[in-house]
Amino acid sequence: MADSSPPAGIVRAAGIVLAAGSGVRFGGPKAPFLFDGERLVDRSVSLLRESGLDPVVVVLGAWVGEVTGADTVVNKDFTTGLSGSLAVGLNYLQSHYPEISTAIITLVDLPFLQSSTITHVAESNYELAQAHYRGEPGHPVKIAARYWNDLLTSVTGDSGAKSFLRNNNAKIIEIDDPGIVKDLDQLPG
Repeated sequence: MADSSPPAGIVRAAGIVLAAGSGVRFGGPKAPFLFDGERLVDRSVSLLRESGLDPVVVVLGAWVGEVTGADTVVNKDFTTGLSGSLAVGLNYLQSHYPEISTAIITLVDLPFLQSSTITHVAESNYELAQAHYRGEPGHPVKIAARYWNDLLTSVTGDSGAKSFLRNNNAKIIEIDDPGIVKDLDQLPG
């Protein structure tokens, strides 16, 4: 089930960074956290931009601030979980960028994710795809616009699109990038 096909460019893809959480386990919002001298939110935007995605939308919530190079939107109900932020981001794309055919979605707290990984997922031939590292699912995920409405009616709580991707046979794209799954909560404190 792993992808071994060569990339085949996509026409209009947008990036979405889910960055609304309060970071309870971490001790505060992760979006403004400085990692190697750079805010995580800025790093995420840079990675998506380096991958050729335009526009890039950042969904904020617990922390709200200026983010260069991205459209920002606020999830006022960020405490309800990841699915709410996903809905805010996709609804924003639908209303402001109706020409977008695909969303590439990632989380703000993946400081080791590589832009080449994002590019590989974005340029895959699949409409629904998820990056995996050594069999473990992670981010980014790719969701074609024709799935957005079904996705939005099926997601709840803090699980994001995980069940939707599994139930709709999203293609697994196995990539040798531990940054796909290594989030900020896994770093030594």
